[in-house]
Amino acid sequence: MVDSAKFISSAKRAVEIERDAISLLIGRIDNSFAKACQILLDCKGRVVVTGMGKSGHIGKKIAATLASTGTPSFFVHPGEASHGDLGMITANDVVIAISNSGNTSEVVTILPLIKRMEAPLISMTGSNTSALALEADANLDVSVELEACPLGLAPTSSTTATLVMGDALAIALLEARGFSAEDFAFSHPGGSLGRRLLLKVSDIMHTGSRIPSVNHNVLLSDALLEISEKGLGMTAITDDNGKLCGLFTDGDLRRTIDKAIDIHKTRIDEVMTANCRTISADILAAEALAIMEDSKINGLIVVDKSQKVVGALNMHDLLKAGVI
Repeated sequence: MVDSAKFISSAKRAVEIERDAISLLIGRIDNSFAKACQILLDCKGRVVVTGMGKSGHIGKKIAATLASTGTPSFFVHPGEASHGDLGMITANDVVIAISNSGNTSEVVTILPLIKRMEAPLISMTGSNTSALALEADANLDVSVELEACPLGLAPTSSTTATLVMGDALAIALLEARGFSAEDFAFSHPGGSLGRRLLLKVSDIMHTGSRIPSVNHNVLLSDALLEISEKGLGMTAITDDNGKLCGLFTDGDLRRTIDKAIDIHKTRIDEVMTANCRTISADILAAEALAIMEDSKINGLIVVDKSQKVVGALNMHDLLKAGVI
């Protein structure tokens, strides 16, 4: 059985080596990096990332990060590129080729064809004098002094440095484009951020016959039946034209009972909350949540510009929609 201290020591050494490798990148964010950013910013097509082996795995992550932050991008395997997939690249695209040695045969093989179609080439290599670096319009130095692997064989520090350099490119481009949180949400509609930034009240509110609503002339007992039937813990009170007069909630019911009011003789407009909070259908669901939290309420009536009731929603609807 291996002493646990050895596991911990090995892990700490690996982290320290990779940390040092990343630190060295700061000094390499130079004019070559700026040139690469400008090439990518000027790209009229898409960014095509390629790399073999572990560099390929890192390349897929870089392509995914670029794509999700406003730079259309995809990965092409260099081996497959030599057998037809090179047709996926056009002169309007920019190619990012990754190779630690800078001489990976599968990558070097397709360089003449990339240059022939005059697609700009950015390289990420561990050798500035390699074939790939010398052919590139801009080379990003991702060389490392040591791999975290004690044998110096498994790509560890070098792949980490490459990944971080790719992140640096993506963030620099994101800021240059003025990429916003809402832009990010459009690329992530299935995520919690996407739901918070894209989902509107109109997408989740109850409409039509599902809206709890009664006329202002009805008895309190009738309003309670409406609340029970619709299950939102409230009902809108409207005039004869469908305009909102007020709101009655489960909380109002408790306060009414404390006053010993006869629910079978009292009209709803005598006990309703007249000046209730309302929202419009076109605001974000996240804004509705903020209003509920600030006002310490569990439901809202949705009205149009003429104050006619068009919908209703409560905290449970927001929870079900993933806004909370």
